[in-house]
Amino acid sequence: MLQGVGDTFGQVFRAIWANKLRSFLTMFGIAWGVGSMLLLIGVGEGFRSGQRRSLATLGNDLIMMWGGTIPAVPNQHTGMRPYNLTLADAEAIRNEAPEVRDATAFISRNDIKQQSQYESAGGQVIGAEPNYSSVRFLPLRQGRFLSAADMSGRNRVVVLGEKSAKLLFPGRPALGETVLLNGADFQVIGVADKTGRGNNDNENQKIYIPLSTMLEMFPVKGENIPADSVTSIQYQPRVRGENAEAKRQVHEIIARRHNFDPDVEDAFNEWDTIKTEEMVGKIWTAMDVFLGGVGIVTLALGAVGIINIMLVSVSERTSEIGLRKALGATRRNIMTQFFLEGLLLTGVSGLAGIAGAAGLMSALQAAMGNNMQGFDPPHMAPWSVVLALGALSMSGMAAGVYPAGKAADLDPVEALRRE
Repeated sequence: MLQGVGDTFGQVFRAIWANKLRSFLTMFGIAWGVGSMLLLIGVGEGFRSGQRRSLATLGNDLIMMWGGTIPAVPNQHTGMRPYNLTLADAEAIRNEAPEVRDATAFISRNDIKQQSQYESAGGQVIGAEPNYSSVRFLPLRQGRFLSAADMSGRNRVVVLGEKSAKLLFPGRPALGETVLLNGADFQVIGVADKTGRGNNDNENQKIYIPLSTMLEMFPVKGENIPADSVTSIQYQPRVRGENAEAKRQVHEIIARRHNFDPDVEDAFNEWDTIKTEEMVGKIWTAMDVFLGGVGIVTLALGAVGIINIMLVSVSERTSEIGLRKALGATRRNIMTQFFLEGLLLTGVSGLAGIAGAAGLMSALQAAMGNNMQGFDPPHMAPWSVVLALGALSMSGMAAGVYPAGKAADLDPVEALRRE
């Protein structure tokens, strides 16, 4: 006889409810496996996006270079001699390296006293070129950044970081006011917006003056160093994926200007943020693959468990199956019921695991906020949900088809005789 959809699902739920504890334990195992996989992948994605955002606060596609040391005798590590980067080096990079989009030089000092008529403050004083704000990430909240006219005129103007403005002018507007740097007057022409997250205020406590003014009043200290020495040169490749070629060109220019072999890698003191971001991405991609594989294996084991309890259920309900077949139930009716039981056990437990992981990640996001430097709260990666649903579908079909086939193949006479 033909059964309605409601009758079929009613029988499915009654069969599951008749073995509540067994069904619950099996479903809990699958839900735990799915939830754990999604949560671990979510933590990894939070770390990945946090590192990407942290690097973006420095600047996009940035390679940083500082002065280094080179051997006095080639291929030997004795008698190392230092060299300082210069403003002329930065000009050479801009003019002679076609794979470099832009480069900026600056001087950084921590020993310059900063004082307003209200308070004093500490932090780095940066002697910067006008293009600093385009190479590095430096959004402005008020006023303007340094200009070419400030650079050529050696103007005594200053741009304050967000934290420095608060320290020097507590509760007062800073724009247009005067700041003393080692007793010299500098007019505030701009205030930067807050960058970064959490309590890391190093970037926000920097202040910026023209590099030409810095070279004149507060040059790099040391003996036998060029007059236009700078702390660092930072540049961007013309194309993000061609950073290796940009670095090669820069190495050749610096090596030629400072008389050493560009193939001596130890002579260059640099940090390629592009390479760092790619390396972090590869590490967490490998972790995602591993965790995804573990999750699929967990689901497969859960599917095996469901197949086992469904086979036990078929064995326990042999007489029921025989009686229903004797009364007119078709092979399709029997197979549909047992298939739906396996699919329902797998699907409900998997969706419960997804919902549990999503709820826990939402709670963590609310508790943590966005204040941790270099780490975002865990978040559900869409691809991981698709992976979980796909694996659940396959597991559910595997858990339903085989036991359903065993039940449907039972001969009604033999089934009734066994009882």
